[in-house]
Amino acid sequence: MTLHIDLQAIVANWKALAAKAPGARTAAVVKADAYGLGAARVAPALYAAGARDFFVALASEGRALRPHLPDDACINVLSGHMEGADLTGLVPVLNSPEQFFRDRAMRPGRPFAIQLDTGMNRLGMEAGEWAAIRAEALSAKPDFIMSHLACADEPDQPANAMQLAAFRAMTDGCDVPRSLSATGGILLGPDYHFDLVRPGIGLYGALPFADAQPVVRLSLPVIQTRIVQPGEFVGYSATWTAGGPRRIATVAAGYADGILRSISSSGASLYAAGTACPIVGRVSMDLITVDVTGLADVPGELDLICPEQPVDRLADHAGTIGYEILTSLGHRYDRTWR
Repeated sequence: MTLHIDLQAIVANWKALAAKAPGARTAAVVKADAYGLGAARVAPALYAAGARDFFVALASEGRALRPHLPDDACINVLSGHMEGADLTGLVPVLNSPEQFFRDRAMRPGRPFAIQLDTGMNRLGMEAGEWAAIRAEALSAKPDFIMSHLACADEPDQPANAMQLAAFRAMTDGCDVPRSLSATGGILLGPDYHFDLVRPGIGLYGALPFADAQPVVRLSLPVIQTRIVQPGEFVGYSATWTAGGPRRIATVAAGYADGILRSISSSGASLYAAGTACPIVGRVSMDLITVDVTGLADVPGELDLICPEQPVDRLADHAGTIGYEILTSLGHRYDRTWR
């Protein structure tokens, strides 16, 4: 099982998104091990391309990444300053007054950032909390102030303009760099860009960045093939029965590897040099069964993610989003980086 990762495509996507926000500094979100693609390889490639600001979700992710980046790279931790967290060499994005006072007491003079809640009701200080500590927080000179858009992948959603107005109301007059947009916000246009943009999923070839270069190819080895006769079934619960003689290949991968069981009987296929081979029967823990009757020769590998079935198309078959497909990919794959 091999997950092929194109670092050049990731860099090209970062540059393309940076070009859409020319007045802003462009960071890179590499949380969840760079969305499952290997932060220790992805982040240095982006650093070489010019990225200096990186975002992770947890301090533990930041500590794992720190040795792979030069000292002038800033690694921001979106969960902020959690009790007991080791933030050496990291910048916590503080989400509450409690985190702010904890951080200033334990790390006086150390860099930090602030997150405000502009309507998503997930992380960040609400308007009243921010008003109460704003003067003290600004006097401590945060690296930046950020918020996060809930509906940026839906350009016509009224929530985008509402959050933009709330962010401006809470931050206008602050002499501190501001950040509101991840990938979707970048695509909303310059009103949303401010001083720092934070592309994530768009770097990795998925929506909402429709012009992204594809980044991954997932190739799965064929273990065995067999002829299934009319009336015979394949897989658990006998959910698929052959209507005629079919050649079935059994492939080494399954839901233990993040290939969601919901793609069973969904119309998803594996591909052999561009030819679709429908998935038949249920995806099981370690195995997938595929109808390869249409192939003259069965290759040693079939592709699940490829140009004919990119991440978001597979996500549609699974009833989910590209984020879940990428971040679910397990540790049994051999990852190769180009």
